[in-house]
Amino acid sequence: MRLFSVFLLSAMLSVCTNAYCSSPLVAIVTVDQHPSDVTGTTDRVFRPIEIRVVVITMFEVGADTGDAPGEYQYWVEREHLDTVIPFPAGYHDLRLNEKKGILGVLTGVGTARTAATIMALGLDPRFDLTHAYFLVAGIGGIDPRMGSLGSAVWSDYIVDGDLAHEIDAREIPKDWPTGYVPLGKSTPYEQPRTARFGDDGNIYHLNTPLVDWAFALTKDTPLPDTPAIAARRKQYAEEAAHRPPFVLRGDNLSASTFWHGKLLNQWARDWVKYQTDGHGTYAICGMEDTGTMQSLTWLAHAHKVDINRVLILRTASNFDQQRPGITAAESLGETKVRQYSAYLPALDSAYRVGHLVVDQLVADWPQTRDHIPTGSGPVK
Repeated sequence: MRLFSVFLLSAMLSVCTNAYCSSPLVAIVTVDQHPSDVTGTTDRVFRPIEIRVVVITMFEVGADTGDAPGEYQYWVEREHLDTVIPFPAGYHDLRLNEKKGILGVLTGVGTARTAATIMALGLDPRFDLTHAYFLVAGIGGIDPRMGSLGSAVWSDYIVDGDLAHEIDAREIPKDWPTGYVPLGKSTPYEQPRTARFGDDGNIYHLNTPLVDWAFALTKDTPLPDTPAIAARRKQYAEEAAHRPPFVLRGDNLSASTFWHGKLLNQWARDWVKYQTDGHGTYAICGMEDTGTMQSLTWLAHAHKVDINRVLILRTASNFDQQRPGITAAESLGETKVRQYSAYLPALDSAYRVGHLVVDQLVADWPQTRDHIPTGSGPVK
């Protein structure tokens, strides 16, 4: 089976002053062909595709279209990501809306696969990502003190929950609140908080003015609600958990370990407070986002991307802890992919909220290409 690579004609997705360029041609050639076999000339200069927005999702349960959805499918179908681009250095083939310059990437689950996929994308010579915006759109477990099932969370801080020392909770000193100890420290939440190696990749602070803009644009978005998730949220005591799905601000704990339960929820709250020096407030958890941020940070150092153009949106497919009356273990047993309390509504919410940002960035491309939108006002 031959490997394929994509070569693109020089005019592809070049910047237009007032309107989008006509749909470019994509020539797919095999590795034993020369570009001149397709173009008819050896003199043509190939230019990478200028990407306007990269939509990053983490898992899909089947095909990209037409079956039970994961995080990728609604984006592929509704944003018309129709052009499939082979991507052997990453987890899954890429998909592109050629007219709009929207690129979809599926990274795989966990920080390692995500970091590798995003780094491969950033170094791929077929794409110009120097002006691209990056939107992570995934589902996660929400703190019932902060929000409800189906809600959408924009985050300023992304905090790693994996890099640490750990002692089994059955062996910790009686006065310790957790067996999790910051890397390089001897006790939980030991002060002063300092990274062991200067920059451990524990904390990423997004561009808050851009997050302000995204939140202002989407905060009143109607989100899907169902009788089933309305009944489930009433089983929790917290006031925020009782609300119909809504858009909120809150911070993100990223860990490849899928943790669950009231005690670990308290650890998550404390860990985010500690790592952000009290500035962050834990709201939702995911499994990949520090991997994404690590790769984008180093790609920015190499002038491949602009780290100030990153947004992370997580929507609540489940609560991160058990409801009253059952154990954490029983609750975890109910918490499986496609069996989450608000699985389909959360996938829908991620698209409904996220696409408003994506479409606005693309519609305003003559301004947003060179000027990052900020605050609650229009793009200037």
